[in-house]
Amino acid sequence: MRFAVIGASGKMGRELIRAVAQTDGIELAAAVDRQGSEWLGKDAGILAGIEPLGIKVTSDIFDNLSEIDGILDFTRPEVSVIYADHAARMHIVHIIGTTGFSETDEKKITTAARQATIVKSSNMSLAVNLLVDLTQKAAQIIGSEDFDIEIVEMHHRYKVDAPSGTALLLAKAIAKGRTIDLAKKNVCRCNGYTGPREEGSIGFASLRGGTVVGEHSVIFAGKNERIILSHVAEDRSIFAYGAVKAAFWAQSKPPGLYSMLDVLTAD
Repeated sequence: MRFAVIGASGKMGRELIRAVAQTDGIELAAAVDRQGSEWLGKDAGILAGIEPLGIKVTSDIFDNLSEIDGILDFTRPEVSVIYADHAARMHIVHIIGTTGFSETDEKKITTAARQATIVKSSNMSLAVNLLVDLTQKAAQIIGSEDFDIEIVEMHHRYKVDAPSGTALLLAKAIAKGRTIDLAKKNVCRCNGYTGPREEGSIGFASLRGGTVVGEHSVIFAGKNERIILSHVAEDRSIFAYGAVKAAFWAQSKPPGLYSMLDVLTAD
């Protein structure tokens, strides 16, 4: 398989290049970075801190899309939407780890998935997606009259969106488990007089600081007891290798919009 990495000079871009270079059966076809990047024209392997790969960083892969089996993309919503459209035109695989999409962006990606095989997840870690599955099952079993639910997440100081995409992924799993409308039940208590907690609401707390890769906890708080489901990411490489696993999985799948849960539960 020949895959292009988009956002090559970013933290996740470098991790993706390393993961591709170190995994049998997949090959780096292109490393794409923004126009004006200091890395344009330089070897992608050197950028990723490994041996030279013979692939120069470029700002444009559209002329070579016919030679590419898919795209690995952890960038920004406006960039991912553009590449989803190109993946659809070329009927190739698009692995999306980008977060922060608007409702309009989501509709564009859904449209692209009619012709492209898209695996999209706010978190590509296989363990996190297991946490999502466990959270949904727990929410289905534990009633809102007995347990309140809070989602607590912490990331590095440079993360720009809150709650994190993974926190929202967990909240959607809770809403599905309890068969409730997330839009009507999610609550972010920031400051001021918030009043008593509404039964069945899903609370969020977002912490930012230092170099934290990612920590997520789902707290089921009942009378005199708590259940806490947690995941701690210690290295970004887990997201890159999850994306590569998704790429292998997606190669044999028809066009459609898939999640990492689909990859996790594959036979």
